[in-house]
Amino acid sequence: MKDIVLLHGAIGATDQLEPLAAALEHKQFRAHRFSFSGHGHEPFREHFGIEQFANELEQFIRKHGLEKPAIFGYSMGGYVALYAAKTKPQLPGTVISLGTKFAWSPEIAAKEIKMLDAGTILEKVPKFAEALKARHGAEWQTLLRRTAEMMTSLGEAPALKDGDFPLIEQNVLIGLADHDTMVSLDETLHVFKALKQADLYMLPRTKHPIETVNPQLLAEIIATCLNR
Repeated sequence: MKDIVLLHGAIGATDQLEPLAAALEHKQFRAHRFSFSGHGHEPFREHFGIEQFANELEQFIRKHGLEKPAIFGYSMGGYVALYAAKTKPQLPGTVISLGTKFAWSPEIAAKEIKMLDAGTILEKVPKFAEALKARHGAEWQTLLRRTAEMMTSLGEAPALKDGDFPLIEQNVLIGLADHDTMVSLDETLHVFKALKQADLYMLPRTKHPIETVNPQLLAEIIATCLNR
């Protein structure tokens, strides 16, 4: 059986990847999952951001004795996976992303963090606030604040720059949902074309949230890629 590590997105957690993990295990993959620090009731560490999460990915892989596992990253998880492929080339095997935002600028960051204001969420979408508290615990507002700070930093200095993508040696499968309003086709194609060894896929009738993804279809795409 082949190993694959599944990485969640910003303000997400490992529980969101359970349907995909089950679909992959049905296809004879060992699907490994964990929550990044500050997410899913995991305690915060001193540092928070892409570099820290890539270090946590490395720690997870080494702890479980995995040898160049495939890595699937949803949204921010895909950014972490590609950052790890660039900075820790001995670590991952094939990298697969879905709905990863690659284009960052101060203006884009400012737009994204507007959706992370805890006060606005509590006032206008209290059910979402309850869901965040249930998923992340009492520190959910801290998670929103630190995620906003991370996005601001990415806007000022992206962790992955255009010149980094051609240096990635791994096979990469870049994915996008056809109704994703957060990630553009242009930025996805830009990175796809910059990578040395890459393929591209698109999920039909799907929006950005991982809950809109058909896990069986995504598992089939992943399996086809990894079994070639």
